[in-house]
Amino acid sequence: MNFGVCAGDEVKSVSVMEGDSVTLHADTEILSAHLILWRFETNGTLIAKINKDTNKTSIYADVLDGRFRDRLQVNNQTGDLIITNITTQHTGLYQLTISGKQKALHTFNVTLYARLPIPLISIYSPQNSSSISNCLLLCSVLNVKDVRLSWYKGNSLLSSISVSDLNIRLSLPLEVEYQDTNTYSCVLNNPITNQTQHLNITHLCQPCSHTTGVINSAYLLI
Repeated sequence: MNFGVCAGDEVKSVSVMEGDSVTLHADTEILSAHLILWRFETNGTLIAKINKDTNKTSIYADVLDGRFRDRLQVNNQTGDLIITNITTQHTGLYQLTISGKQKALHTFNVTLYARLPIPLISIYSPQNSSSISNCLLLCSVLNVKDVRLSWYKGNSLLSSISVSDLNIRLSLPLEVEYQDTNTYSCVLNNPITNQTQHLNITHLCQPCSHTTGVINSAYLLI
């Protein structure tokens, strides 16, 4: 049985961080239901069942080579499905079938986001640069996808760049004066979380060390 999204069937998008738990909420139709079925997208594989008539709850954790083993819970009062310690193997479409006086179908699309690294701020000097009054900085991250990298001055956005691919270096430059006393930060974010690196200009930007090539890089947490 290969299920898809039927016409008129609203798909509920659910985002979750890798390693966290996610709860897929059933509808109030559960109150009058006598049979609740949860299926996962691979051939519409049955992974959980609640039979209200027999008051029995079944979890089929060994299907699909055991990918759901020790990860599934079902609330037999609400019909909610809980997936713990989620990985990429558990992303995709989930379908809930509620059978009672009427039959209802609900589809959930679970999207996984990786935990984000802290951006790296480094000082650099392009070969064609002759600036002696400004500090040239680069904020970078490696091996991330579906993220946005941004420079902020206080709470004001200065610039940003986004990427959807993995295995590339994402970098964003910033130029500040050596004596600048403003607060700057580099923020890496996806739709559900973010990581921030604050810039310590006094620590990182030294006029006497501004020569060609990358001079210094460090995680400057304040």
